[in-house]
Amino acid sequence: MSLFRLDASINPAHSVTREIADVAQNAWQDTRPGAPVVRRDLGADPIPSGAWAAATLSGFVPVDEQDADQRAAQALAATLAAELVAAEAYLFAVPLYNYGVSQHFKTWVDLVLADPTFAAGGPRDAIAGRPAVLVTARGGGYGPGTPKEGWDHATPWMVRILADVLGLDVQVSAAELTLAELTPGMESLVDTARQSRDDARESARTQGRSLAERVVGASV
Repeated sequence: MSLFRLDASINPAHSVTREIADVAQNAWQDTRPGAPVVRRDLGADPIPSGAWAAATLSGFVPVDEQDADQRAAQALAATLAAELVAAEAYLFAVPLYNYGVSQHFKTWVDLVLADPTFAAGGPRDAIAGRPAVLVTARGGGYGPGTPKEGWDHATPWMVRILADVLGLDVQVSAAELTLAELTPGMESLVDTARQSRDDARESARTQGRSLAERVVGASV
């Protein structure tokens, strides 16, 4: 029973999403010792920005007329899709950047959806119903009543893609105010930020165990 883990932070040495996802992964491995974890690190190894366009446009070109970039993009899309299909559970660690989704994660999603396995109009049940955890981190506060309420345009989109498009059974673990200790003017929010991070770690621990339990339950 394998876990597919995807990271999208561009700052691995200080990444909150990686830290919290590590907690979830450790809980998974404690519950399922020896179960493999397949990693894809989009921060260290980003998807080429032109791959989606090449893969998508190749569908309008006869096979014998496709160029090397189009064939390579199709092959990469097939690899990404195969990684998803081969796993039984999923862990996505994706931060909020500039009020929106990480460009690395968006490029990955676009290319996955360019493969026939997940393309619009194709079969949509390749991984439907499988359990997933989405770990995200936000430098500021975006909850009800905050000045930036409604400015998080990433989390709802990611849940929409993972749950409604790919059909995964998604749980979310989120930490807020992660820049409070580094940003002048946010000193009063440091304690709240630490509590949010602690809560996210505990949530991730619970969800990591749940991933393993839901996989076992689905296979019975």
